[in-house]
Amino acid sequence: MLTLIAVVFVLAYVMIALEHPLKISKSGIALFAGALLWALWAEAAPARDGVVEQLTEHLSSTSAILLFLLGAMGIVEYMNSHDSFSTITNRIHTRKKRKLLWIIGWVTFFLSSMLDNLTTTIVMISLIRKILRDREDRMFFAGIIVVAANAGGAWTPIGDATTTMLWIGGQITTLPIMTTVFLPSILNLLVPLVCISPFLKGEVESSKSTGEVRGVSDFESILMLFIGLGTLVGVPVFKAVTHLPPYMGILGGLGMMWILGEILHRNKSEKERAALSMTAILPRIDLNSIFFFAGILLSVGTLGATGQLQSLAEWLGRTLGTQSLVVIAIGLVSAIVDNIPLVAASQGMYSLAAFPTDSSIWPFLAYCAGTGGSILIIGSASGVAAMGMEKINFFWYFRKITPWALLGYFAGVGAFLLPTLF
Repeated sequence: MLTLIAVVFVLAYVMIALEHPLKISKSGIALFAGALLWALWAEAAPARDGVVEQLTEHLSSTSAILLFLLGAMGIVEYMNSHDSFSTITNRIHTRKKRKLLWIIGWVTFFLSSMLDNLTTTIVMISLIRKILRDREDRMFFAGIIVVAANAGGAWTPIGDATTTMLWIGGQITTLPIMTTVFLPSILNLLVPLVCISPFLKGEVESSKSTGEVRGVSDFESILMLFIGLGTLVGVPVFKAVTHLPPYMGILGGLGMMWILGEILHRNKSEKERAALSMTAILPRIDLNSIFFFAGILLSVGTLGATGQLQSLAEWLGRTLGTQSLVVIAIGLVSAIVDNIPLVAASQGMYSLAAFPTDSSIWPFLAYCAGTGGSILIIGSASGVAAMGMEKINFFWYFRKITPWALLGYFAGVGAFLLPTLF
């Protein structure tokens, strides 16, 4: 039965990749696969009560991610409804595609180190929608945003879920992870930027906002921009102070924006209040992406529940032998399956007694697991979000972005390994 579960997962993955030729929604495939895989595991497991317990535990982490995603999308949509992003886009004066690509890439990189890579991707893709009209251009930019968000998130304890896991687990501390992983992360983004730039020629066909959002003043637009970005940046601080999960901070921020919006627009006409109310904005959230995300997380969760990801990590350790090759392989595998259970398995394989805090293996694992997901569009939360928001085809990303993301990945690996050779 475990073999059947693995086969079903692979088939679902292939069908998601072939969404356009098959003309079947990837969200439907992901949801059906998630339910089917758990049903198969319920049949195969020694005790169904244990499966229900596993599913409940996995649903807790999945729901936390989905609630965070809903809250972040709600905040971004509310900012968008107030034309807040025009405050930023109107200050980007370059019309050259190559220069703009570099600006977007590095802004994403550093923003992701303060926010998490998922939130950063949502914000930046919303931003490029205001700047770029041509869809092909937007997809190239979205690809760089995915790479930059994952690279930027890997070098700080709060930028990526896997780095946060290692931080909380005591494997890394703040200053060493930042100083050790910063240069490899820079190279991880720099190489794709250099390689993709030649494909972007000419100037952008702008789709900038004209500032004609009815009923919104410049003051209100800027106010919502600062409140929205302040809320997103404040989530890691909220987590550090309260030790509550990030979705509590993002939902609290969404509620605060909701209340402030009601106060801000209370003296306007009923028609204007209705158009700018949170109840009118929330239906614009891309639920298709949410359901796709849910299905993917449930599907991968089955592999974790059945122990197949743990077995994979242990098999890599036995087969490859050296720790460096195992960590590199974990990064490559994370392009296919979720990096969180892979890192969790690695934490179990390598004890703190054998590999103390800030040993070289831990920052290397943070880099590989954090950036390996950029190799395929489906390999990271930011990639899945971009895939849903911009309707990026799996094979388009594979042809146009994957080769350069792979080169960037190994450039960062080289930055880690070269000093050990001399």
